[in-house]
Amino acid sequence: MRTLKGKRSKDVVLPIEAELAPRGRGVPRLHRRPVWRAAGFLADLPQWTGTAGALGFLALTIGYGIVLGGYGRMVAESLTAAAGFRIEAVKLTGQRETTEFQILEALEIQEDSSLALFDAEAARQRLSHIPWVEKASVRKFYPGTLQVNIVEREPFALWQRGDIISIINARGEVITDDVDGRYANLLLVLGHGAQYRAGEILSELEDVPGLRSRVRAARLISDRRWDLILENAITLRLPETGIAAALADVMKMDADSGLLSRDIVAVDLRLADRVVVRLSDEAALRRNAVITSRPKGPRSGTDT
Repeated sequence: MRTLKGKRSKDVVLPIEAELAPRGRGVPRLHRRPVWRAAGFLADLPQWTGTAGALGFLALTIGYGIVLGGYGRMVAESLTAAAGFRIEAVKLTGQRETTEFQILEALEIQEDSSLALFDAEAARQRLSHIPWVEKASVRKFYPGTLQVNIVEREPFALWQRGDIISIINARGEVITDDVDGRYANLLLVLGHGAQYRAGEILSELEDVPGLRSRVRAARLISDRRWDLILENAITLRLPETGIAAALADVMKMDADSGLLSRDIVAVDLRLADRVVVRLSDEAALRRNAVITSRPKGPRSGTDT
């Protein structure tokens, strides 16, 4: 034991353990003031700051993981769709040859696609890659409607080169190689380069509708002139110039003598002063047989 002297005359004797004990040990822990609360601006922060900070850090960590994993757009789509901007309806106008399936496939709309995040320009570009689509517009009407307007290419003629037959427009551009019976009334042009000049022969045939309905195909010869192939396989060999006059002549001969219904294979209209008709092999044999069977001797008149 040690004796400590104070100002009072009476001495106080304390245990040595009390003298060596650190200050404040006797203060209850629940009543102590946290050290961090007394350090500068931290003393003014509300009590929930730590919890909020921890939650914020957790949110940032989750967000970073979502972005790093490539799920950012998916999460944003889900959130905006849940907020009432889900694509609920798609209105289509202008399509005839293009199917609804082709359009919806190009739009790439999913179950939870959000109208707010839908890329209308990218969808328009995808639609323009559909064979029949010449141009397209995509508009968004909030909260959940997509309006798609399609302008299609106009079928003008059929073009055959080799074994391939395509539908072309008036500029000679291929629309599609998917040809079915719906396009049987279109003129078939044959040969390379014929696709760009189909309008020329179609314009000439418009003036002779009675012949146009009987023409099955038009073949471009040496990029100079046309041969018309009729439905009964007769070929009309047209001149390079004066096509209208040649067609008028053949129609007059057909009206007078039924020329295009005879057993012939070709009518050559390339000479301005005459028409040359080629008989079929069977017709030629019959004609020769008739000539041979005629009695020999002087005859009046001439063979025609």
